[in-house]
Amino acid sequence: MATPILQIERLTTCLPTDTGLIRPVNDVSLAISEGQTLALVGESGSGKSLLAFSVIRLLPASGWFENGRILWKGKNILEMDREPLRKIRGKEIGFIFQEAGAALNPVRTIGAQVSETLRTHLTMSRAEARDRSIELLREVKIPEPERRVKDYPHQLSGGMKQRVLIAMAISCDPELVIADEPTTALDATLQTRILDLLQKLKEERKLAMLLITHDLALVRKNAERVAVMYAGRIVEEATTSRILEAPQHPYTKGLFESLPRSRGAASGKRRLAALTGTVPHLASLPRGCAFESRCPVKFEPCHGEVPSLAGVEGSSDHRSACYRNQAVLDAIEAGS
Repeated sequence: MATPILQIERLTTCLPTDTGLIRPVNDVSLAISEGQTLALVGESGSGKSLLAFSVIRLLPASGWFENGRILWKGKNILEMDREPLRKIRGKEIGFIFQEAGAALNPVRTIGAQVSETLRTHLTMSRAEARDRSIELLREVKIPEPERRVKDYPHQLSGGMKQRVLIAMAISCDPELVIADEPTTALDATLQTRILDLLQKLKEERKLAMLLITHDLALVRKNAERVAVMYAGRIVEEATTSRILEAPQHPYTKGLFESLPRSRGAASGKRRLAALTGTVPHLASLPRGCAFESRCPVKFEPCHGEVPSLAGVEGSSDHRSACYRNQAVLDAIEAGS
């Protein structure tokens, strides 16, 4: 893989809750190269959004980083002062929030909100920022952008509000865009249009992207690599083609089995297999593998200690955190 533009090294994020201390991001290591899309997938409650906010150091006031580094072009974001960090947020790293309705200010016009991003990071007059806002709305396929800059969020459809967030995220020509569930609450047709738009912008602007989703079907044509997150940890990572063809972790396999096959898949009817159980509460995780209680292939080592993320035999860039992975079992035997 090329030199990463973003490198997360053994990152652990802590949050106090009424039920105890949780680590929604627990010993996570990931890398994204220039122009690459990494899809981060997993069920709700897996820690995906907290990892995204951790990258730009936007934690709740009560949260803190317990361990690790976040290297942006070689510099550790966790050690940056406020001003250099502010220059990165929004300018070098764009963010598309999950809920467009909640992310946009209801009492300010669309044009004012896009212009604010431009004027915060670029040297622009009000008139220049307004003209650029119109161009950006046009670029994300919002009709009549000259009129829409005067509109308020409630005057736009859900799909149009999502496009406004995309326009804001790309407004300062970032090198990385973090898209946190960018198609939440949209119907299937709008989901496809938004993802196609993101893919087009990525190719035109040579963007790197962290695409966060709970739907593995969305990654097929939108990502080069996939990382699967469960209970705060990465449990599998590989190229998209490899993880689609040969998923190794039981959780990844379960996610795939719960999805309908595309029309191009093998013929014949197939009953969808529901993934039983739920993600455990992060304040009361089991001592061993967090997936053990839901796993159909668990065996003795699973309840004793958290399995490490190790290379899968036969692939140089496929990692899985499962005791069924021979590399993990070999490491245990070598240490005993």
